[in-house]
Amino acid sequence: MARMARKTGSHSEITGPRVRAAALRLFARDGYAAVSMRRIAAEVGVQAGALYLYTPDKQSLLFDLMREHLEELHRALAALPPAADPVTALEDFARFHIRFHVERPDAVFIAYMELRSLSPGNFARIEALRRGYEDALEAILRAGQAAGAFRLPDTRLATRALIAMLTGVNTWYRRDGPLSADDLADFYAGLVRQAAGAG
Repeated sequence: MARMARKTGSHSEITGPRVRAAALRLFARDGYAAVSMRRIAAEVGVQAGALYLYTPDKQSLLFDLMREHLEELHRALAALPPAADPVTALEDFARFHIRFHVERPDAVFIAYMELRSLSPGNFARIEALRRGYEDALEAILRAGQAAGAFRLPDTRLATRALIAMLTGVNTWYRRDGPLSADDLADFYAGLVRQAAGAG
């Protein structure tokens, strides 16, 4: 008996990463609210029903994209070698943040602009991951403050201001522009050092 040919786009040929990559592109380009599961399926080249083999619903897909991005961010930060002093640690953090984020513009855009689209439970979990990253920077600022290396009236406020400044690079930076990511990282390391009052 002849074997039936497998349909192009059958579920055995789809991978979770392809689904997530398509959702990432569409959410970043058109916004979460404007993108349906049917559009994601069309981007991947399958029937909409096949997506549910990989995710329960669109909300879960958005949450997973944000969670994966932030967990990767935490792992990469934890892998940095320890710095000799708080000023070096702050510069290393700034360089790390710039290099990591400019390589992932779609993920960064979604992680900041689509928070409002999360359900309350998912928002709480993502916000905890974001706070954990902020806490790592604040620990550097507090150590520098205690050592007399930084002059900051409020380390928590400074943490939020510095992260906003660093992440804002993604709104204008283009990899094909005149600055390399390393040049940009060095420039912002200097800005952050000055903003912390380290001179």
